[in-house]
Amino acid sequence: MIKLDHLQKRYGNVQAVNDLCLEVPEGELFCFLGPNGAGKTTSIKMMTGLVRPDQGSITLAGIDALKDPVAARKALGYIPDMPFLYERLTAMEFLYFTGDLYHMPREEVREKAPRQLEIFGLLDRAHTLTKDLSHGMRQRVIYAATLMHEPKVLLVDEPFIGLDPHSIRLIKDLLREHTRRGMTVLMTTHILAIAEEIGDRIGIIDQGRLVACGTLSELHAASERTERLEDLFLRLTMH
Repeated sequence: MIKLDHLQKRYGNVQAVNDLCLEVPEGELFCFLGPNGAGKTTSIKMMTGLVRPDQGSITLAGIDALKDPVAARKALGYIPDMPFLYERLTAMEFLYFTGDLYHMPREEVREKAPRQLEIFGLLDRAHTLTKDLSHGMRQRVIYAATLMHEPKVLLVDEPFIGLDPHSIRLIKDLLREHTRRGMTVLMTTHILAIAEEIGDRIGIIDQGRLVACGTLSELHAASERTERLEDLFLRLTMH
């Protein structure tokens, strides 16, 4: 699960995240929406430990991420909007490297790595340098590596950038499958139709504040309208 309690982050004169409180229970796929600069990525980076909040607390899988960041990161998977790959490693070598980072037993990595590559349609590219893979294939390598240690919490920032329809369908199905098995997923996206389709709940952040949160039906009830998510989003975030 994810629990954010009164998170604050300021960059100079800009209040990037302003008193953010949010709980995402185990087994939920939560879609985090907001315009550019609303605070989505800053919130995720605070959860990963890449950015330290000015105030507030973060709990991931029952672990205080500020007091015990190493334990929290072991329970966490993170896929950024612009993932980094070591281009002189093959796809298989990158999965082994990731397994070592998480201190996975080598036998477990040896068993899981080919299976992960097969799931993502990459087994025939296992020994191709990542620099020679297409953008979509590189994205799939990141997913394969991130999910290999079976994180309890998965943070995904704009997961569908540059992916073809087949890859998008694969990622959507895998995210749903993992939440059914108990993984907590927080995902940012600008594709509102996908948020409507796969999100158990949706949160809208604007100027660092959570301005709406709930299921689609709850959001409609709160707004007293039966408008589309796109219309609701635009109404809440236009200034």
